[in-house]
Amino acid sequence: MTSSHARRTAALDEREFHAWLAQFLRGPGRGLLPVGDDAAALRVPPKRVAVLSTDALVEGTHFLPDSPPARIGAAAANVSLSDLAAKGAEPAALLLDLIVPPGTPRRWAQEVVRGADRAGRRGGAPLVGGDTKPGATRAVVSTVLGWGRPGHLAPRQGARPGDLLVTTGTVGRGGLAAQRLGRAAPSAARRRTALVELLAVRPRVREGIALAPFAHAMLDTSDGLADASWILAGASRVAVTVNEDLLPWAAALRTEATTARRRRSLAFYGGDYELLAAVPPGALARARAAVREAGGRLTAIGRVGRGQGAHLEQAGRAVPMPAGGWRPFRKGSGRLP
Repeated sequence: MTSSHARRTAALDEREFHAWLAQFLRGPGRGLLPVGDDAAALRVPPKRVAVLSTDALVEGTHFLPDSPPARIGAAAANVSLSDLAAKGAEPAALLLDLIVPPGTPRRWAQEVVRGADRAGRRGGAPLVGGDTKPGATRAVVSTVLGWGRPGHLAPRQGARPGDLLVTTGTVGRGGLAAQRLGRAAPSAARRRTALVELLAVRPRVREGIALAPFAHAMLDTSDGLADASWILAGASRVAVTVNEDLLPWAAALRTEATTARRRRSLAFYGGDYELLAAVPPGALARARAAVREAGGRLTAIGRVGRGQGAHLEQAGRAVPMPAGGWRPFRKGSGRLP
């Protein structure tokens, strides 16, 4: 065995790993205390409030044993950044916890950290600390801190009858990635591409900051547009209607979904990480312009009314919104192909 191979396959040692982190995590934005101290410290900007979110990615549920570790780290950071985006908050810092079985290669942990830090810094939240613990299954837990404006936090329960329902980006990217992974087994190259696509979370941070001042309510579509519609309707105690003809389908849905039912299933699968918001009609033009200036796209896809529940309008007829969505705790669901 060569020395370079030995370095790549050496098992993770906590103290050695923390020493490596202290060397790796250098540069601006790391806080007022040295990395590796008991906690991180940041200055709070004037007239802002702290906005925090945490997420966990677990092997077998969110990534597979052969998923690229740097992509796992990036996805962990990005799913938490997406939650900040849904509140229009400006990211400030990222914390990362690694739970790994004893004997996990050191290089795997290092690549996860590198991927998370790159994604965090890209989103404005450099890695400032975290923890490592042994466990039966590999998991990556990300926590983000951001600064929000008290009057523009766009809570889920703020939608009002008469609001328009809008979304950023496209619908169906996550479902397509999951389908491609299920079909990629015969080809190692196709499988690796599919694994990367599944972890390619793109948090709409800039769009969220631009959209929040106009939104009565907002959340991300991490578990799918259908699930987000039900959540918004329940939290705001309103009826939400999505017009299927107005949905900005991911381009590949037109070629990879042979029936309308299949297209709908993929579109509502989850993993899109777009923003779903309720905005007053009079603010739509300004909201679109603000999101466009932030580099994104905003599409009106429905309306908010009196009543309850989520509905899907098809050819002028409203039917109950399919359950759809990612259900990690439902028996037989919530595991990757």
